[in-house]
Amino acid sequence: MATVNIRVDDALKRDTEGILSELGLSISAATTLFYKQVVRYGGIPLDLKVDYPNAKTLEALKESEQMIIEKTSRNFSSLADMRKAMSEENEKEDE
Repeated sequence: MATVNIRVDDALKRDTEGILSELGLSISAATTLFYKQVVRYGGIPLDLKVDYPNAKTLEALKESEQMIIEKTSRNFSSLADMRKAMSEENEKEDE
């Protein structure tokens, strides 16, 4: 059995131990799980990427901000009411 020594920030270690404790795992068990996933995955078993909003999401955010500014947003009492309104708008656009 090998011993692994790593250095991490005290707060990160504390936060991680708290979460792992809720999951019923020790740091050692979690590290072993991570190692096994590296072997199984053939690399880092995480999706390492910068999570920037794509162009479509940015456009939707701008549109929603504009609706708030112009006070043109609508409220619905239920999901069914919202879907009905969207369907009616789509039908008008198709005409």
